[in-house]
Amino acid sequence: MNRTFYNASGCKDPTAGAAIAEVAREEHETDKRIRKAVHICKEVLELAGFELIGRIQIRDKNTEREYL
Repeated sequence: MNRTFYNASGCKDPTAGAAIAEVAREEHETDKRIRKAVHICKEVLELAGFELIGRIQIRDKNTEREYL
C-alpha cells in the first residue's frame, strides 16, 4: 500500500498518508462486521420462516455511529 500522501502545498506527508490509510482500514473492517451482522440476521429470519422486508439500522455501541 502506498502510504505517501501529498498535502495542499504539494509536499510529501507520509504521516498523514499513514493516518488516512489506518482510518480507511478501520472503516473497511467495520463495513465487513456490518455486512456479517446483517447476513446473520437474514439467515436467522430465514431459518424461522420469515423474510426481511425493510431496512436494518445498526448502531455501533462503542462509537455510537449509526449505519443505515
